[in-house]
Parts: sequence; C-alpha cells; structure tokens
Amino acid sequence: MDPECSRLLPALCAVLADPRQPVADDTCLEKLLDWFTAVTEAGSSLLLLQENPCLVELLFHVLKSQDLSSRILSFSLRLAGIFAAQENCFQYLQQGELLPMLFGEVGPLGGAAWTAPAVRSGWIQGLRTLAQHPSALHFLAACGAVDTIFSLQGDPSLFVASAAGQLLVHILDLAMRGPAEGRRSLQACDWPACAQKIVGHIEDSLCSTAIPQVTQALSVLTTAFGHCHGLWTQGLWVRLSPLVARLLEKDPVPASHSLVDLLLSVARSAPSSDRGLWETLAQTLSHLSPTQAGPLALGILKLQDCPQVLRTQAFGILLQPLACVLEAAAQAPGPPGLLEGAAGDSMTVDTLLSSKSACVGLLCCALAHLGLLQPLPQRPSPWPQAPLLGAAVTILRLCSGSAAPTSDVGGRLCAILVGCGRVQRAALDFLGALSQGTGPQELVTQVFSVLLEYLVSPESSSMVLKKAFQATLRWLLSSPKTPGCCDLDPHTQLFLTELLPVLQKRLCSPCWEVRDSGLEFLTQMTRHWGGQAGFRQALLASEVPELTKQLLRDPESYVRASAVTATGQLSSWGLCASPECPGAQQESLLVELLHILSTDSEGFPRRAVMQVFTEWLRDGHADVAEDAERFVAGVLQAASRDLDWEVRAQGLELALVFLEQLLGQRGSHCPYAEALPETAPPGVLAQALQVLCRVQLFEFAFRALFDCDRPVAQKSCDLLLFLRAKAAPCGGPQEAGDSPNVASVEATLQRWQAGEQGQPLGYLEPGAVVALLRSVDLEGLRDTLAESSDHVEKSPQSLLQDMLAAVGVLGENEADCY
Repeated sequence: MDPECSRLLPALCAVLADPRQPVADDTCLEKLLDWFTAVTEAGSSLLLLQENPCLVELLFHVLKSQDLSSRILSFSLRLAGIFAAQENCFQYLQQGELLPMLFGEVGPLGGAAWTAPAVRSGWIQGLRTLAQHPSALHFLAACGAVDTIFSLQGDPSLFVASAAGQLLVHILDLAMRGPAEGRRSLQACDWPACAQKIVGHIEDSLCSTAIPQVTQALSVLTTAFGHCHGLWTQGLWVRLSPLVARLLEKDPVPASHSLVDLLLSVARSAPSSDRGLWETLAQTLSHLSPTQAGPLALGILKLQDCPQVLRTQAFGILLQPLACVLEAAAQAPGPPGLLEGAAGDSMTVDTLLSSKSACVGLLCCALAHLGLLQPLPQRPSPWPQAPLLGAAVTILRLCSGSAAPTSDVGGRLCAILVGCGRVQRAALDFLGALSQGTGPQELVTQVFSVLLEYLVSPESSSMVLKKAFQATLRWLLSSPKTPGCCDLDPHTQLFLTELLPVLQKRLCSPCWEVRDSGLEFLTQMTRHWGGQAGFRQALLASEVPELTKQLLRDPESYVRASAVTATGQLSSWGLCASPECPGAQQESLLVELLHILSTDSEGFPRRAVMQVFTEWLRDGHADVAEDAERFVAGVLQAASRDLDWEVRAQGLELALVFLEQLLGQRGSHCPYAEALPETAPPGVLAQALQVLCRVQLFEFAFRALFDCDRPVAQKSCDLLLFLRAKAAPCGGPQEAGDSPNVASVEATLQRWQAGEQGQPLGYLEPGAVVALLRSVDLEGLRDTLAESSDHVEKSPQSLLQDMLAAVGVLGENEADCY
C-alpha cells in the first residue's frame, strides 16, 4: 500500500466508525471496496491488517456501535469478506472471534440493523467473497449461515433473494471441489455435509406445495448447471431429475418459466447420450400450455446435439399457432401436408380464442420464435417456407380486416385480431425475416400485395408503417434477378410503380415519424438500386425527389436529418435533378446543405450534412470534384465553428479523406497501427501541403487538438500523426526552429491549450507546418488522451483525501476535490 494512503487510513477509519459524522456516499464506499480488493489481490491481506491495525479496529467498533448507519455496516461486512478470502488472514480474524461476531447470530443478524436490505445484502456479499477455501466451509456450518441463506431466498428484496440463491450455488460448488472433484458417480452419502444440507433443502423445496419455494429451488439449480462445470453436476441431475419430472404431474405445472430455464440449462451442459433428459424434455413439451412451451421448444431447436424426434416435436409446438390460423382462415380445405405435423390441436385453438391477450401473446411469441429460428444453421430442414409465408400473410389480413374467413373459428379470430398493432408489428417482422428464403411466385405476389395494403391503409400506425417499410425493403432487395439482365425483374418493376405514389403520399404525412420512416426507406432503396435503370426511370417520373428536397426545411429535426441523408444519396446517383436543368438543381442542393450546416439550430441535421459531404468527397461527387479545394475550405470553416462535437469530429474525418486524395491514397491509416504508412514523394507532399494550407486545414486540426471533447482531440491527433508519418524523412524548406513562423505558432498553440482560443494561427507556410508537426509532442498527447478523464482523481490517495475533506478532517489545501 502507498505510504501516503497508510498515513490517511487511520483518520478515515475513525470517520467511518463515528456515527456523528456524515455518511460517505455509496459511490465512495464502492470505490474504497474496489481499492481494497485490488490491494489484497496484489499482496497479503494478513500483512495489510498487521501494518494497518486501524482496519481491524474499525470492524470491532462496528460491532459495538448501535447508531451506525446501515450503509457503513454493509460496507464493513463486505470489507471483512475481502480480507478473509485469504485463508491465513481468515485464521487471523478467527482468533479474535471477529468473523463469528460479524456473520453469526450475535452480530447484525440478530439486531435491529438486519431489517435494512443493505445490511442483508452486505452480509451475503461478504460471505460470497469470504467463501474461497475449506476453512470457510467449516465456518459457514458452525455459525449457522447456511440456514440463514435458505431463509433469505424468500427475502422481500429481489436483489437480496437473488444474491442468496447465487451464494448457495457458490457454497455448493466450493464444497464439491477437492474430494468430490472429477468423481462422477460419487454417492449422495459420500457428499460433504454442507453439500448434502443444500441439496436436501433443494429436494424439500421441489416437493413443496408452495410455488415460491419450488421457484427458488429451480432457480438455484439453473444457476448451478449454468455456472458450475464439474462432473458432480451430472450426479446432482441424476439425483434430482425424478423430483423435477414429478412437477409435470401437477396441473397446472408449477413455476413453468423457471422449469423451462432449468431444463435448457441442463441440456446445454449434459452429454448428448443422456436419454433420460431428452425424455423429460419431451414430456415437458407435452404438459406445458402452448404459451409456456414456446420458449422451451425454441431452446431445444437451438441445441447442437438433439434427437431428431425431439426436434420435430419442438418445431411442431412452434408451428401450431400458425397452423391454427391457416386452418381457421381457409375458405377451402388446405392442401395435404400443410405445416405437416403441426395441425392445430384443441388446446392451441382454445388458447387463441380464450381472450384477446392470450391470443395476441401466443401469436406474437410464435412469430418471434420462428423469426429467431429462421437464420440459424440448425433450423429444421426442410423449412416450410411457403406455409409460413401464407400464415404471415393471413395473420396480417386478419389484423387489417381484409380477410373473409368462412369458419366460425376464423370469424372469432378476425374479431380478436382486427386492428391489433402488436400482432401486426410481429407479423411484419416475421415476414421480413422470411425474405431470405424463396417461395412460389403466387405467394410472393400476395406478400407484396399485403405490404402495399399496409403502406396505403390510413389505419396503419406510425410504428406499423415503419415495420411495413422495413419488410418491403427486405423483400425488394431479395427479389430474384432476371438471368442475363442487370435490371429489375418485371414483377418488382410493376410493384415499384405502385409503391412510389404511396411513398409520395407518406412523405406528406402530418405525422413526423411517418415522414421519417419514408425517407429512411427511400435512402436505402436508392443506395442499393440507384444504378438500376428501371428504378431511376420510375423515381424520376414521380414527385418523390422534389418532396424529399422540400423536407430539408421540415419543422422536425429528425426529419430534416433524414431528408439530408436521402437527398445526399439521390444526388450521388444523379437523381435529384430535373431533366431540364440538372446543373442548377445540383448546385442549389450543395448551397442548401451548406446553409443547413451553418444555420440549423439542431445537431442531427448538421451531423447528417457532414456525413453526406464526407461521402461525396470520398466517392468523387461531380459537384465536389469540380472544385474540391473550395468545397473543403467552406465545409471546414463551418465545421470549425460548430458547437456539436460530432460535427467537428466528422469535419476531421472529411479532412483525412481530402488528405488521402491529395497524397494519391485510398483508405484511412490509423497511427496506432504497428506499421506506419509509407511516406509520400517530396513533390506530392509539397503540393499537398500547399493545398492544405490554403483550405486552412491546419488551423482547424490544431485547434481541434485542444478541443474540450476528447473524441475530437483524438481524431485530430490521429490526422496529424498520419500526416507527420508521411512527411517523416522529408525536410521542409526550413528545419524546426529555423522558421520565423514556428515560434509564434507554438506560442499560439500553448495559449489554445490553456483555453485561450481567440487568436487565429493565420496562414502557415508548408515548411512551418512540417517543422511544427515535428516539434509538437503528438505521441505524448495521444497517450494523455487515451487515459480516462478522471485518471488522477481515481487514485486511492485522491479518494481518501476527498472522503476526509468532505467531513472537514483535512485542511483546505490538502484535499484533491474535483
């Protein structure tokens, strides 16, 4: 321990032990515990206590004080656990009977302080840290701690109850190490006494008629099989699996969610040859309700090694709700084999029709589970793509009221689902996931038809419309290409002509979320299809580009930002201009975006403009390439004055792109890489420096080097290090120190670093720039920026000083207040 910290420690312990002193805040106490943990991990706890007896005195004083706050008592219990984690220090504390007084019945456990959840939590955390060696097990048994932990499993505080269960698992794992480690067939009678006591408690809880006790036992077992990997866990499952299976005989099955979690946890850790486990899983699927069985079925299908029969049963569980919908909505008997093996059973139908909440919950879960399963390599094969597409379309039509089922069940389903936004969103998400597969053209046509129906419908909420746009985009981008043709296929082209008028209407919606979703959709479409002749023709024939440009002046900043991105993408593909006067349209767009960058009151649109400008420069946009130097100078001038740090950071990104282009290179080089980038030829470098000086890039970069927002300063440092590496072997016209400009510039930089950024650098000569890059300690600045902003204040000495200063123990100048 640092000598200065040792000097401050007695005063701090006196403050913590004094109930009259204001209690230190939780953050300081947590930092103090973190520091003691680090100190004990790096050295001997026993030596720490012997050199700093005030720590033991603090723990003894805590036991005697009646008025101490619950936070200090909790802190002391956790602190004692940290020290006692090392066995020799544990024995040292035992000699003074300190540990039994802290964690036994004579301590806080039997006093009024025990009513505070913080004290109970500190007691558990202290024991959890302490229980690292065999001596701790004997102590836990002797002081009756295990029985207290049993009772804390039902604590009204969820945090305390959860911690108690985790502590039981930790003690069980500790007890089964050593003699039990590596012995799979250890008989129950040979288990250590502490382990037998815990397992016996779990057995009693599993047999209980009280559901909370069953839930506690299942949760402990789930944690054990999820975190303990010794062979003893297999013996534990052999012993307890009959009791777990007996839960399935009860109606309803108690604690079904916890039971599912346990079975999946066991299945992930058990060997694939365990037939008893697979049989239990199959029985559980049969006994649980459709809603309860869904998560278990999905978990089974995600397992790598699982019997095919069980996989088929699990997949059937997930498909049953959709099979019921298809059967209920069918106007004629469906084809044989429709979702084969998943014909809707009476229990599923009953659940669907029992209430709106049950129906909605079951359908949403089924759609979500199947959507998660769809992209997985271990999904069932063959995958019933066509029936699933049909089911998703049917559900969407039932929700919109456009379906006309003839059966009584179908009519009741329609009445339950019509206008249900939650099911609509889930079905649209699922429909989008199914775009990765193929399907009959007739069904694909139905998919596009129902998507268009939702995009047109005035009943669609903004969130449903967003999901509909996302699903439509996924289906459009997965459309098959006509062999030998790079353009859109006829079906997609036809849909596009119907879609664009709808998009046009949505861009005029009074709801800003709808306008925003429409712009995001347009941006993605243009990014992927901007070069497709069919898309270009259809888009230019519509009013969408003009409406998009009008939305640059939308009252909502999110919409303006999306409009900036969309117009930037349209302009990149030459889709912003009208055929009559393309040049004027493009130039006016550039001017308008610069105006937004300079005047918009919100940060989102300005950030979007900077991203668009960077893409334009990188991709060689025609208007930018025409006079790149003038363009970059104007953008950097606006970005340098911006109050939003992300705009300034993006300005540095644009500057880096410009620099790379001047040096004839593509792709950004990071100065943190082990190999520095190759140097540029002297002629190219000199010409580039001249241009960079004219656009005042160095004024921007050096000012950003001392930016109050660290990401900006780091980005500037990266840029200047990159440039310096390029210029490394090239001597400028004047060496460092010989240029008359360098001294005054360095003085200006020093004032900037001190916060006086009013004075400009002025025009810099290339030679002065090279000399300046060599004289500034960029590596040192980079290392400083890489440190956390509170690296000084995080020191233990600073923490102790601040805690003491808070109660007036230190003099005014001794505290490191920040």
